[in-house]
Amino acid sequence: MAKDGPNWDGLLKWSIANSDGTQPTRNLSEEDRRWFMEAMQAQSVDVVKRMKEITLVMQTPEQVLEAQGVTAADIEGMLDELQEHVESIDMANDLHSIGGLVPLLGYLKNSHANIRAKAAEVVTTIVQNNERSQQLVMEANGLEPLLSNFTSDPDVTVRTKALGAISSLIRHNKPGSIAFRLANGYAALRDALSSENVRFQRKALNLVHYLLHENSSDCSVVSELGFPRIMLHLASSEDAEVREASLRGLLELARDKSGETSGRVTDVNDDKLKQILQERINGISLMSPEDLGAAREERHLVDSLWQTYFNEPSSLQEKGLLVLPGEDAPAPAPDVASKHFESPLRAWAANPSADRTTQTETKATPLLLGLGTAPSAADVQGSSGATENGTNTSGREQ
Repeated sequence: MAKDGPNWDGLLKWSIANSDGTQPTRNLSEEDRRWFMEAMQAQSVDVVKRMKEITLVMQTPEQVLEAQGVTAADIEGMLDELQEHVESIDMANDLHSIGGLVPLLGYLKNSHANIRAKAAEVVTTIVQNNERSQQLVMEANGLEPLLSNFTSDPDVTVRTKALGAISSLIRHNKPGSIAFRLANGYAALRDALSSENVRFQRKALNLVHYLLHENSSDCSVVSELGFPRIMLHLASSEDAEVREASLRGLLELARDKSGETSGRVTDVNDDKLKQILQERINGISLMSPEDLGAAREERHLVDSLWQTYFNEPSSLQEKGLLVLPGEDAPAPAPDVASKHFESPLRAWAANPSADRTTQTETKATPLLLGLGTAPSAADVQGSSGATENGTNTSGREQ
């Protein structure tokens, strides 16, 4: 195979010539079959084998990697590749059996913030909707470094990624949820809401809503910790998602264990709440038709809170802004937290009829660890799939 890769143009022409329907089908000659299989195999990689190679790198001490010229950007690229592999539930569960889970969790304590953040992203993918991997991460004490990064890491991106991993780890995982509560998780979430980082606020609010929805008895703890006041403040945020999540949290706090609204949340000033809700009603009234459609959930949340606290419909109904022409009547509040923490591929993999494959496009030559001369930075960087400036090419939101 040529250095620059296979002759894709020739392969395309060959495929068209043999499958365009203008010629009768024919059996491939042994030579054609061998050529075609070699071309395909050159673009494929055994995923388990590749994951073992990545595991070997993760198990290598940081100082040894540095001595060979392996940079933090190289490691990030390698973790980015690993994340692609473990989007398959089977591969996610196999990571532990090949010895890769523990060193991955060790990267949560790496000296480089970008590696800590990327490791948390990989953990998020591994445990999403995956009861087995959630159990394995809990048994490997993976919650502890995630909590440490979430509560005290100096880098807000690391804190945000750790929170995302925690959210996926404890979701539909009762032991995980209990462990999070016992570790003063709610106090940490309260601190996160005081951050100026909007993404951090969103993730914290979504996790609070999920936990309250799963265990309404936590409402009293959340109220005692001052969450209602914080949510009331964030309900005026310039960010639409933060506003909606705050309103949703206030409404959840007003629900009793049967799912009905109790009509009050302690620690909420009625006058202040009425002022904020009226401001939102005024803002909604000035929206364009397009923006009104996008603000559907906020409209319903504002009206529900008004009815819950003040026992009367909001003026949105009188103005005809609650249900717009062509819209259905308000439905129960959706499970918003799930859409923030679920991988599209993981959701696809949950379909038992879906066709799974254990092969993917080939990656560059893996990092080779030997006792010989350290490779050049350019060689190592190419092997990790990282770009020259050290950023990964996955296209994921960081």
